[in-house]
Amino acid sequence: MTATNPYALNPNLSIKLLNPASNIQKVIVIENLLQNPQALTDFAIENNFEPYPRTASGKGYPGVRLTPPSEYSLAITEFIKPLIQREFSVDTDLEMRKSECAISLMTLKPEELGAVQRLPHFDTSNINQFAVLLYLCNHKHGGTAFYRHNKTGLEFITPQNCDHYLNTFYAELDKQEPPLEYFADSDEQFTKLGFLPAAVNRMVIYRSCVLHSPYIDPAISIDANPSTGRLTVNTFVAF
Repeated sequence: MTATNPYALNPNLSIKLLNPASNIQKVIVIENLLQNPQALTDFAIENNFEPYPRTASGKGYPGVRLTPPSEYSLAITEFIKPLIQREFSVDTDLEMRKSECAISLMTLKPEELGAVQRLPHFDTSNINQFAVLLYLCNHKHGGTAFYRHNKTGLEFITPQNCDHYLNTFYAELDKQEPPLEYFADSDEQFTKLGFLPAAVNRMVIYRSCVLHSPYIDPAISIDANPSTGRLTVNTFVAF
């Protein structure tokens, strides 16, 4: 990338691993990713967001999105491909596909959430799809938490256990809907295993099959203003 690119990566970024011994539940944490993270925030302020397509049906991301500049998407794609292949032991012969990249703001109030949005979730059972999350907000906006489903004992969902998990999950949901609130700490259904706090210009990468949830204080983070809300850039890639 040229020096004039406002979304260029920071040559002094740092990388650390969480759960390094676990090939499935390992998390890559990258600090100080961009030279100028404010450029993305400014882009978000200057452009219009749209609701996520599945939000109206009570599923999917509970907020609004905006397509980021192509220069950002290209910069991180070139950077994360070899990093993910190395750290998650992905076959280097496999091509990487980017299915989504969106600047995102959480805007749904707790009472507006569908039942599924009030519980931890997994994005896909494909273990070679990865969530790539860049925080453009600080620790006041919580972060991301990871969970175990108590009845099945599962912490990540694969093609082999997906049907069992979903059958159990929806049977529990039919029996009792969760409270009208964002999920946070452990309860009878899920145990919180860990928490990654938000920090401006921090990127986290984890397999999309792990059970996770945004961990927030709605009084602070449900905010449609990019300057003050829970602003993130959410990207999914698969091999």
